[in-house]
Amino acid sequence: MVNTEFVEALASGAPTPGGGGAAAYVGALASALASMVGNLTVGKKKYAAVEERMQAELLELADTRLRLLELIDGDAAAFAPLAAAYGLPRGTEEETAARNAAIQEALVEACEAPLAIMDQCLLVIESCSFVAEHGSVMALSDAGAAAALAKAALQAASLNVVINIGSMDDAARAASYRERMDDALAAGGALADQVYEGVLKRLA
Repeated sequence: MVNTEFVEALASGAPTPGGGGAAAYVGALASALASMVGNLTVGKKKYAAVEERMQAELLELADTRLRLLELIDGDAAAFAPLAAAYGLPRGTEEETAARNAAIQEALVEACEAPLAIMDQCLLVIESCSFVAEHGSVMALSDAGAAAALAKAALQAASLNVVINIGSMDDAARAASYRERMDDALAAGGALADQVYEGVLKRLA
């Protein structure tokens, strides 16, 4: 049942998948775990009042999970041009200028991919908040675990943004990316902590 292909690829000496792909994978796992809580809730008379909303959350979680799985390859595809650009020759002034231009162009997608992962992880955390509060109490710990995983994925993806904006010549673009990253970290981190602490308190 356990598919080790991605894990083995991650453990290899290949540059991709890397931290971004791992973040997307963990985010997808968080989405799946939150979905499990939702699926253990729907159809139960005890939770009839939240049935419609829970069904909606399950649809959104399915969407975020699919998007995060796509972003595993998307992150790798975004890294490839950057790696190629860093490998360009720089023996002459013209070559150095062309190399730098290629790097600067590739850095944009190399930032957009992890930011997209962060956006999806934030959506997962928001769903975790709902399923933790309104989902089956039999799976309460799973809702807390999902929130913790989604926060870890959010933080992991942010590191790829940090390293790439550090090489950007366009200060305004770099600042814009940093703001998006910081906003997602603040909102998602706080909500994930709230979910986790709430679950922990109820379990105790």
